[in-house]
Amino acid sequence: MNDSMSIPHLIMNASLVVQLVMLLLLAASVASWIVIFQRGFALRRAEKAYRDFEDRFWSGVDLNELYRELPAEQESLGAEHVFRSGFREFNRLMAKTQSTEAVLEGVQRGQRVALSREEDRLQLHLTFLATVASASPYIGLFGTVWGIMGSFQSLSMAQQATLSTVAPWIAEALVATAMGLFAAIPAVIFYNRLSAHATRLLGKYENFAEEFHAILHRNLQGRSERAAS
Repeated sequence: MNDSMSIPHLIMNASLVVQLVMLLLLAASVASWIVIFQRGFALRRAEKAYRDFEDRFWSGVDLNELYRELPAEQESLGAEHVFRSGFREFNRLMAKTQSTEAVLEGVQRGQRVALSREEDRLQLHLTFLATVASASPYIGLFGTVWGIMGSFQSLSMAQQATLSTVAPWIAEALVATAMGLFAAIPAVIFYNRLSAHATRLLGKYENFAEEFHAILHRNLQGRSERAAS
């Protein structure tokens, strides 16, 4: 390939507007890869933490003991946070009322708040990937349009229209398009994958919340039956 038509040469000699477009797309691509790796590791850690807590929860451990073993609320994550919020409300309301419905409603409220926070945590920065995926092709297209406009201007000023007159402008326009796709394609692929992973994990938290609520409901029913007898 001729050095004057190599990609580094085209980037260095592109117009200022196209260079700014390329720089913006490069920054978006680097940032999106940082988000991809960070969220990928975070979701895998959350998945492992959920499995470990689920094994501990279903091992038959006393719930009060499990509650005391958990870290503080600010440090609890995932199903631990859901359990801690629900069980805290359970203990608080049991000391104030004998109404089974009031206790269970309080547990549900606490779990809903915890689930909402976990949803925000699981989907952290994923909207950035969606933005990069949707905006990058248009940003690259802007650079393409600018390069095409430059080629027409060079043609209008040239005494003789030759391929060498417009080739650099067309080439830098296509490079801008390619960089837009280079930023957008990984972002859209990993946004879909990470978003699906986060949704599956949130579904597991919700299932755990339902199962925990059912356990508390059975315990309260058994306590009411023993008190009645």
